[in-house]
Amino acid sequence: MNRDELLLARLEDKIQQASDNYMLTAGDFLDMHQRKIASDYCKSRKLPVKYLFYGGYQDAERCMPVFLPDYIEMPGASESWQVPEEVADLVRIVRVTAPRGGRILTHRDYLGSLLALGLDREVTGDILVRKQGEKTGGGADIIVETGVAQFIEMNYDKAGRTNLNVEILPIDKLETGVQNIVQKHDTVASLRLDNIVSSAFALSRAKAAEAIRRGIVSVNSMEALKVDQEITEGDRIVLRGKGKVVLAETGGRSRKDRIIVTFHIYK
Repeated sequence: MNRDELLLARLEDKIQQASDNYMLTAGDFLDMHQRKIASDYCKSRKLPVKYLFYGGYQDAERCMPVFLPDYIEMPGASESWQVPEEVADLVRIVRVTAPRGGRILTHRDYLGSLLALGLDREVTGDILVRKQGEKTGGGADIIVETGVAQFIEMNYDKAGRTNLNVEILPIDKLETGVQNIVQKHDTVASLRLDNIVSSAFALSRAKAAEAIRRGIVSVNSMEALKVDQEITEGDRIVLRGKGKVVLAETGGRSRKDRIIVTFHIYK
């Protein structure tokens, strides 16, 4: 059984548990490729239960499949983005604070130190890195499955050689507006996805195209497989293992008739 088949088998098990036992069930966090497979599978079937994908906040990249019996109400299409309390309770925030003046830690630092504890990537969602302020150190809000939050609180105290302060918070305390973001200005021949990925992540166009075809690039939380997909202002692009950028602005033309672009790069 390959990885995708194993994913579908686990999904089916969660669906049956929710249906047979009339209870909420949820899987682990999925990356964008896994999420597309899971979403296509659920859409192709007439499920006996309702479902959604939840990552702790509206623009989450990593989400868990959640299956709900009839007694749990889903939010209406006209409501602001929210989930039932039972769903929100599936995750917690690990709020990490690093000392001021030390080395600025990155997404890779936090993820690597969590994996070093023996945790699987599947139990952690997005890692939102906070910028270091004049009076505060850097840090991150890390979304995790509720079942591992206590273990992390007891064992997670360092990223590399940097000491960390850790507290566990409910998901409604998540801070998404204080992430560490830097700007990058460049020019591109066109707004095709391969050009944008090449520019934003400092790759050759061939390597950018290869990454897209491998299914490790997403646009606005959806797996993107077409190199010629047109990107517009405000689109969020994720390259697995490299990070996330937003095409913040497209300007005029350069002297060489290339499009001037500005990226917001999440560190």
